[in-house]
Amino acid sequence: MSLEQDESSWTEPKATALLVLADGTILQGIGFGATGHAVGEVCFNTAMTGYEEILTDPSYAGQIITFTFPHIGNVGTNEEDIETVNMAATPGARGVVLHSVITDPSNYRATRHLDQWLRARGIIGLSGLDTRALTALIRTNGMPNAVIAHEPSGKFDLDALRQEAREWPGLVGMDLVPMVTSGQRFTWDETPWEWGKGYGRQENPEFHVVAIDYGIKRNILRLLAGTGAKVTVVPAKTSAEDILAMKPDGVFLSNGPGDPAATGEYAVPVIRDVVASGTPTFGICLGHQMLGIALGGTTKKMHQGHHGANHPVKDMTTGKVEITSMNHGFAVDRDSLPGNVEQTHVSLFDGSNCGLALKDKPVFSVQYHPEASPGPRDSHYLFQRFAELMRAKKRA
Repeated sequence: MSLEQDESSWTEPKATALLVLADGTILQGIGFGATGHAVGEVCFNTAMTGYEEILTDPSYAGQIITFTFPHIGNVGTNEEDIETVNMAATPGARGVVLHSVITDPSNYRATRHLDQWLRARGIIGLSGLDTRALTALIRTNGMPNAVIAHEPSGKFDLDALRQEAREWPGLVGMDLVPMVTSGQRFTWDETPWEWGKGYGRQENPEFHVVAIDYGIKRNILRLLAGTGAKVTVVPAKTSAEDILAMKPDGVFLSNGPGDPAATGEYAVPVIRDVVASGTPTFGICLGHQMLGIALGGTTKKMHQGHHGANHPVKDMTTGKVEITSMNHGFAVDRDSLPGNVEQTHVSLFDGSNCGLALKDKPVFSVQYHPEASPGPRDSHYLFQRFAELMRAKKRA
């Protein structure tokens, strides 16, 4: 359906879902998933696979995802590919926009239709939209605030929806981590999935890693356990004193949603104390951004963000180019980094910062998602790099 349509023509076919942009533009389609309405920032994701992992990534809290790939839902859903750790928290994305109507699942691992799965998780869906046109709009104008609404009767209060979209303040200055972080400390020992075996258990850990949960994903925890670590996950507001009292061999700073500067008001002082202790530290996504702030840099809002599983990144320390999975709307301003911080990874799409490391301490981070869930496994080596830092620290 086109981006601009006269409201009086909404009779054939009957619109049961709307995407109402903050500028007043109304896009119509066919609703699925949960009913009701939700407000958020609209982004587009270019991944061709892994929609279940994407939709359960806590980093998408506060966002409405437009998939550029037209066929989403055709392999159904299952209980193994969920990335949310805190199942009682906000499920991640607030809404999803698709080009094509969801087909019946065709995959031996499927246990539920995507439509039923979305209903159970309270996520609103809209299909039948020209997602290419919406993506082009985002590339030109940036990620808009919008309300996604689904009402089977097709009756909507357009003025109220427009007002809600217009008045939502957006993600700048918004701390969303309290919506997704764990409420209490817990341990994790599940290791990565293997064909024919499923997930394993880490029974003989070499390291103890404390992971600060800003919205952590399950596959990150699995890969940490797979390096030989016993992982203790702690809530986002855990103090540096409590973290260091556990005598970790390493500290992990997780991914998460929202503005890193806002979350950083309480997280950055903790990160600074952890770094000052000399404990090996590894950050991903939001953890990377807040580490950049802790080391003296700043972050900035991106025009359209990076969302997909096909982003080329160059590792400046090895010269290797890897294809990565990304999900972020903020980035570290590389020009703001002080002299003791090295830029280790760069996006080959737009040259933005994708990694950093301290020159004098065992501390590093990346902007993208090396756990590859979804996405290629090119970046799994970073977990081994973290393990080597912990091993060297133990030897010293």
